[in-house]
Amino acid sequence: MKFLKGTKLYSIVSGKCPVCQNESMYSETNPYKLSKTLKMQERCSSCNTKYKIEPSFFYGAMYVSYPVGIMFAATAFIVAHLIFNLNLIVTYGVIVVVMISMLPIIIRLSRNIWINFFMHYGKPKVKNTL
Repeated sequence: MKFLKGTKLYSIVSGKCPVCQNESMYSETNPYKLSKTLKMQERCSSCNTKYKIEPSFFYGAMYVSYPVGIMFAATAFIVAHLIFNLNLIVTYGVIVVVMISMLPIIIRLSRNIWINFFMHYGKPKVKNTL
């Protein structure tokens, strides 16, 4: 993943600060610790970026979570029905299990995508000594 550093994709997939990409935005890196799934750092300790730009900033991530969830559901459908030739009832069950089990990841991916709409990677500025 280091080869993607400096891109929005790196920040979205890894959950790193969208500005410096040096530290995780989340206080707990494991999204399956459900009591801490949504707990975020206030600021990046490396570049001092404030993650919550305004109160209720991450409500916008709900709009992003819908297409992200559709992507996971469509992938589950393609794998279950089209590749493994399972009937539609079993395929529906697979989709439900995938959606429930992937919910913490969908939530975090949606937040990561949302914050990357508003913040951009900035390489550290080097002082000109001339």
